Amino acid sequence: MTEFLSRGGVRLAYDIASAGDSAMIFVHGWSCDRSYFAPQFEHFAAGHAVAAMDLRGHGDSGQPGPGPGSYDVETLADDALAAAEAAGFTDLVVVGHSLGALIGLACAARPDAIRALVMVDPAPITNEAAKAFFRESFDAINADDDRSWRTAFVSGMFLPTDVARRAAIIQEMPAVSPGIAAALIQAMGEFDGASALGKITVPVLSIGSAVPTNEPADLRSACPAITIGQTVGAGHFNQLEVPGQVNAMIEQFMAISHL
Repeated sequence: MTEFLSRGGVRLAYDIASAGDSAMIFVHGWSCDRSYFAPQFEHFAAGHAVAAMDLRGHGDSGQPGPGPGSYDVETLADDALAAAEAAGFTDLVVVGHSLGALIGLACAARPDAIRALVMVDPAPITNEAAKAFFRESFDAINADDDRSWRTAFVSGMFLPTDVARRAAIIQEMPAVSPGIAAALIQAMGEFDGASALGKITVPVLSIGSAVPTNEPADLRSACPAITIGQTVGAGHFNQLEVPGQVNAMIEQFMAISHL
C-alpha cells in the first residue's frame, strides 16, 4: 500500500506492509527509487513491519529545486525518519543502499533515533578519493542534459555477469533531473561519513559488493563494533542481483543483534 506525507511542503511517497515487530525502512540509492529494494521488502514483510520510500527528487515523491540544503544527507535523513514516524514505526532498523546507506548512517549517528543500521554497498564513507571524485563531478552531472555522462557512469557499476535489471537501471538512473542528481552526488562527497560512523552506538552491518567502495578495514577502524559482510558474484546492485545472500546476512545480523 502506497502512502504519502508532506514534510516542509515536499511530498514523500512510501510503501508499507505490516506483519510483525522490528520495523524496517528501506532507503534506495542515488537516482534510484523504492523498487530497488523490492526483493527485501517482499521477503521481510512476512515477519516485520516494513516500509520502502522514494527519496525527494525520485519516483513518486516531490522534486524540490536543488537549492541550499535541499538535498543534503541530513535533510534526507530527516525525510526517512519522518516517513518511518508517519508509518507508526518505533524501534526502527534502517536498511540503505549506496546513498541510502549514508542516509541511514546520518540517522544512526543521532542519539536514540534508530535501533540498528544495515548498509548495502554503501557510497563512499572512508574512501576519500571516491568522495573527491563525487565532488568534482558536480559540474559534469549538472550539465548532463543528454544523459551521456551518467549513462557511462552507471554502466560501470556492474560486473560482467550481472543481469538483474541491468538494462533498465542504465536507462532509469540517468533520467533523474541533472540538477538534482548533481546536488546529491555533491552531498555524498561532502558528507563526513567516517565521523558519523564513529558516533554510532547501535548495531551496524555493512554488506559490500564484489567491488566495495569502502575497504572493510577502514570501516572497522572507524567503528570497531561494525559487522562486515560481502556478497559473491554481484556488483553494486547486489540486493537485486543476489537477494538471497543479502537477505540471509540481514536476517543473521538481526538475529544476533536481538532485533
